[in-house]
Amino acid sequence: MTSIMFQGTGSNVGKSVLVAGLCRALVNRGLSVRPFKPQNMSNNASVTSDGGEIGRAQALQALACKTPTTTLMNPVLLKPQTESGSQIVVNGQKWKTASARDYSALKKDLMAPVLQSFTTLKEQADIVVVEGAGSPAEVNLRDSDIANMGFAVASQTPVVLVGDIDRGGVIAQVVGTQAVLSDLDNSMIQGFLINKFRGDPRLFDDGYDIIKHHTGWRGLGVLPFFFDASKLPAEDALDIRSTSQGGKIKVGFLQFSRIANFDDMDPLSLDPNVSMTRISAGQPIPSGLDLVILPGSKSTRGDLEFLRAQGWDIDLFAHVRRGGHVLGICGGYQMLGNWIDDPDGSEGSPGQTKGLGLLNVTTEMTHQKTLTQTTARHCETGLSVSGYEIHKGQTNGPDCDRPFALIGNRPDGAISPDGRITGSYLHGLFTDDAFRTHFLSRFGELDQTVNYAQEVDNTLDALADHLEAHLDIDAILNIARTGV
Repeated sequence: MTSIMFQGTGSNVGKSVLVAGLCRALVNRGLSVRPFKPQNMSNNASVTSDGGEIGRAQALQALACKTPTTTLMNPVLLKPQTESGSQIVVNGQKWKTASARDYSALKKDLMAPVLQSFTTLKEQADIVVVEGAGSPAEVNLRDSDIANMGFAVASQTPVVLVGDIDRGGVIAQVVGTQAVLSDLDNSMIQGFLINKFRGDPRLFDDGYDIIKHHTGWRGLGVLPFFFDASKLPAEDALDIRSTSQGGKIKVGFLQFSRIANFDDMDPLSLDPNVSMTRISAGQPIPSGLDLVILPGSKSTRGDLEFLRAQGWDIDLFAHVRRGGHVLGICGGYQMLGNWIDDPDGSEGSPGQTKGLGLLNVTTEMTHQKTLTQTTARHCETGLSVSGYEIHKGQTNGPDCDRPFALIGNRPDGAISPDGRITGSYLHGLFTDDAFRTHFLSRFGELDQTVNYAQEVDNTLDALADHLEAHLDIDAILNIARTGV
């Protein structure tokens, strides 16, 4: 029962993908492995097998470990709702909402559940691979830290520091991190590695030696850029592959300010029949799209106003007049209706917001949250659709008489009379190859097919081989076994 933690010299240095690859490499060596992240910040959550929610990156890492997701893998999840406030999810369930300033004071109460989850997880596996958050060099946050060195010291987990050479200045990143850390925190770091190198890694030999000389830390390798990482499920909407030169079916999705649970786009972006376009703030919805997707949102009424501020409502109406299709998922489904009523302020200030009126339905927000993995039956075809629900609110109205799917005997979603506007609370529906193929076939004949789950699994194996070829995995395992 050992563990090792990967912390970065900054955000987005590639820790999540690196940990996923290491998890798969160790599984392929015959070990039982579990992923762990003490604290994550993401609105792209995954519903777990035990009925909670964790960050999407930990769900990918669990897939790499070939094990079901559980709330133990990410005991604290922050879900931003405003520029300065987040919903705090603890052990998979909402705990409270707090501002960034207030959260700092609350963190002292969260180390105990973090350590409890970690201890329980260690009992289930040969090794736990831990991912930090942000950077330990943010020493101004050290006193209340539960995500990096605060956790490492409390759990006595050895640390490997990851530097990102792709953004430049990697020598200063690594050496500078050592310079600002305390002696205690520095003692937790047992090695470093360099990530995202482009070109011949031998060209960095001198820089690698300089880091070793200045820090005294063991070098564990220089990892070349893994270009197929874009095939893996994205935790950040900016990481979703834009395949504008891809297939002939043109699909666009709106990048809301509080976009949430947008993993529905991952299978589409990987499908060779689809050209995927991410539509960001300030950009119009392009003409010529076959399908526009309104994804989930952590602040549905707020993002509906954001949508209007971009002029996307006008573009959507024009898209529909031209015969285009629209799919709203979860919060996007709620936006398509006539009204969204939040009498108790479950997502913010109490009030009512006029919807787009593309579906004849209304939504009332409630404090009760639906959070479950599910399998549904598509009403039109009878095809099975595997996915999950993660939403507040109930939607009703005449268009619900034409449901999208049945979950048991319960209808889900709504379809307009002409069949071109669809809403559903089901996330993950496009991971089912048969359903995705049927859905896309309405826009034209498909040239190719793809087994999405197999493609992701093959990519994880390729990533594991990539790590085995360029990193000292034996030394990493020895650090985990030896400890600090």
